Amino acid sequence: MPQPQPDPREQNGAWRGQQEGRDLGHRWYAPGTHITIRGLCKRFGAHTLYEDFDLDIPKGKLISIFGPNGCGKSTLINMIAGILPHDRGQILFDGKDVHETRIGYVFQNYREAVFPWMRAIDNIRYPLKYLKLSKAEKENRIDQLVQSFDVKIDLNKYPYQMSGGQQQMVSIMRSLVIEPEVLFLDEPFSALDYEMTQFLREKLQKVFIERPVTTLLVSHDLDEAVYLADYVLLLSRNPTRIADFVPFDAPRPRNAETTLTTDFIRVKGHSLEIFQREVRK
Repeated sequence: MPQPQPDPREQNGAWRGQQEGRDLGHRWYAPGTHITIRGLCKRFGAHTLYEDFDLDIPKGKLISIFGPNGCGKSTLINMIAGILPHDRGQILFDGKDVHETRIGYVFQNYREAVFPWMRAIDNIRYPLKYLKLSKAEKENRIDQLVQSFDVKIDLNKYPYQMSGGQQQMVSIMRSLVIEPEVLFLDEPFSALDYEMTQFLREKLQKVFIERPVTTLLVSHDLDEAVYLADYVLLLSRNPTRIADFVPFDAPRPRNAETTLTTDFIRVKGHSLEIFQREVRK
């Protein structure tokens, strides 16, 4: 059986899974790795954003993606999620295509994400129609989510009757109710006030502890990126490259004291140094 060749990304800390891999012809992946990206290319007109980009994402970990404006953070997760086509390369989930993978996606703009003609509870219930579950199983999933998020609002309301933070909570719950194999979060808190941001961060942490799911989070807030992450993926640009892939293994649940630990300060400082270096290029 062919063995994978040494990956030069190991020098800058990019995740490689394990040394042993499986060669499945056009489908290669390493044990411990959930998402395998090989030779990814993406151009917009004459501008090359990604060129022969490789990355392995570990299973059941939260990866925060951080980098300069224009480096393609949202573009990356949109290509991985199958929302945006890539020009060349391969993206596999445990050796499978994205269309064989159950994914959840939370958009930055909650106003365009929720269905305004549906009550909140029906928004949450909607994706379950595509799963082969009994009515009782579907309602049980919703009940578990409501309990995990400690929902106090009336879910029989329509989105226009709810605050922005409440609408985003509905969007997050809708993405989680299918129990996704991979969860994509594209700046989910950027349009929310501080109180709701803190609330949703903690609820996501609770869900993640109860059922770890491979998660890719795009954030422009470095404190948030480090606080929530198991790994911080730092990107450069022109074309986009991996500047570093930094582990942060603080135990969960995390709280305000986490941000005062030596490890948090070290990871944040290192990430900021790399970010500033890339911005100056």
